[in-house]
Amino acid sequence: MEHPFYGREGLIGSLEALWGKNVASFVTCRGRRRVGKSTLIERFAERSGARFIKIEGAKPGPRTTDEDERRTFAVQLAAQSDAEDTCPANWLNAFIRLSKEIPAGRRTVVLLDEVSWLGGFDPTFSATLKIAWDNYLKKHDKLVFVACGSVSTWIRDNIIDNRAFYGRRSADIVVPELPLPECVKFWGDKADRLAEREILDILSVTGGIPRYLEEINPSVSSRENLRRMVFLPNAPLRTDFDDMFGDVVIKQPRLAARVLRALVGGPKSVTEVAAALRQEKGGDITDVLSQLVEGGLAARDAGKNPRTGVPRREVRYRLKDNYTRFYLKYVEPVKETIDADAFAFSGLEQFPGWESDMGFQFENLVVNNYRVLLEALHLGNVMVTSAAPFRRNGSRKTGRKGCQIDLLLQTPEAYYAVEIKRKARIGPEVIGEMKEKCRLLPRPSGISLRTALVYSGELAPSIEPCGYFDALVPFGRLLGI
Repeated sequence: MEHPFYGREGLIGSLEALWGKNVASFVTCRGRRRVGKSTLIERFAERSGARFIKIEGAKPGPRTTDEDERRTFAVQLAAQSDAEDTCPANWLNAFIRLSKEIPAGRRTVVLLDEVSWLGGFDPTFSATLKIAWDNYLKKHDKLVFVACGSVSTWIRDNIIDNRAFYGRRSADIVVPELPLPECVKFWGDKADRLAEREILDILSVTGGIPRYLEEINPSVSSRENLRRMVFLPNAPLRTDFDDMFGDVVIKQPRLAARVLRALVGGPKSVTEVAAALRQEKGGDITDVLSQLVEGGLAARDAGKNPRTGVPRREVRYRLKDNYTRFYLKYVEPVKETIDADAFAFSGLEQFPGWESDMGFQFENLVVNNYRVLLEALHLGNVMVTSAAPFRRNGSRKTGRKGCQIDLLLQTPEAYYAVEIKRKARIGPEVIGEMKEKCRLLPRPSGISLRTALVYSGELAPSIEPCGYFDALVPFGRLLGI
């Protein structure tokens, strides 16, 4: 049965535009593992009626060698063409063999999947690929050649930021999580009959990762889905973290794991991460955070200073990936019990502090999907100059009060302060809280300030008639249900 494929029309459109060129195209494609990069390229080739050749690197093991990767390359190419399956003597021979199997004058898509695995054992791999591109591959004018992988840092270091490839790449495709309305499609026609909270519980754990959403059985409850997906021995989301993390993080994995755990409690600056880890602030932590951002696990929330309009000096890093945060906080501490089939899962509410943590997960979903929110705020055709959570620390020395806004959207004419709430009942006190935040938010004269509440739960009857919020956006509206 074919896997469902949703929400990638814009990316496929960008790829299809490459056929309008009269020369070959070299494309990089990167993104978090399980986000659907390979499927995207395969569907692009299918919709284009193109010849499709996919060659995937072998996952490295303790004894894997460069020769093993070249042999894997040859065997896969032979299975899809008339090429011989003997191991090429080197990577240039491998690419020349590939070039000979690309039909003249016919649209062809070649996907080098997990390219970092293919080239990870040969320090000259990227230089050889450049030679092969210049002298053989790019002579096929109907070719779209895609170097794809989950180790985004390897692709950046070896191709994107490699001066040898300057002027050669036609596109860099970054595949994000699916937006919320596309996630709902995994429930099919049953989505209309489900309580919003059931869908929210699943998305709070999985985020918009297609591979995880494919595991949903729409005919059973969210509680039963999560039990099967997470809390049974060998369940897909019980075992995936170590595999995914090991594939995405290749530099200083122990430090990267510690940094991720430091972000579980909330966003932090580099200085705050260093303090949490009790070590000196330095390049290692900064490099690890950059790697986590490249891998799609963390987000770099800078935004612009609302008073001056220039990028803020203090950058805060947020654990963007909902699955990773849920796994580290709730699954990892009990994984041995789960593996012994001794963990009795009765619902997310059994976890201490879950209601509060669910607020974090919900806020993360909304911030990650702020583009979906723009339409509800009538900003669909407005230039948004900054979209990020806002935090200003208080100061005992000056008496300045701190200010924290869940999401601050900035346009040339107005700022939109967005409060994000997930509670069974949201009381009128949310208005007073927001008034105080807006009072403390710095902004220049001539800029309007509007307020919005994105919520999941029951609003107190007095909130809407009060008219304080310029927009009240139920979560179901972001889901499209």
